[in-house]
Amino acid sequence: MTKLPALTLYFDGRCPFCASEMRRLMHWNQADHLAFVDISQPNFDPSPLGVDLAALNRELHSTTGDGRLLVGIDSMLAAYTLVGRGWLVWPLRVRVLRPLLAACYRRFARHRYWISSRLGYRLPPECRDGVCSVSSPFLK
Repeated sequence: MTKLPALTLYFDGRCPFCASEMRRLMHWNQADHLAFVDISQPNFDPSPLGVDLAALNRELHSTTGDGRLLVGIDSMLAAYTLVGRGWLVWPLRVRVLRPLLAACYRRFARHRYWISSRLGYRLPPECRDGVCSVSSPFLK
């Protein structure tokens, strides 16, 4: 019997910053609590999640081992906590800060390609003006 991960993250592998963060989480995932699914892969089917690809591209989504869907900062908080790095995202636990941080995250997610390039990440050649036409092997 295969053990289900505590959390499965659905991320945009074409986003250099996003892929880098997923690699960091993979490195910290020593207890195999996390699983990773690149939604930019051509064979990815979002239908089992009950959300469309546009929604998955707007914000990070994840599913818990018991089937709950987490979105945005809730996904990040769960992932970092499961790999023992919850202290890195402690502001996400502060109730009064959560609306502001969620709004900031959504803005970041909307402009993640532009921000990635400004942070020095190399955008794949198939990505122009914040849009990628085919998947990139950022996790390979």
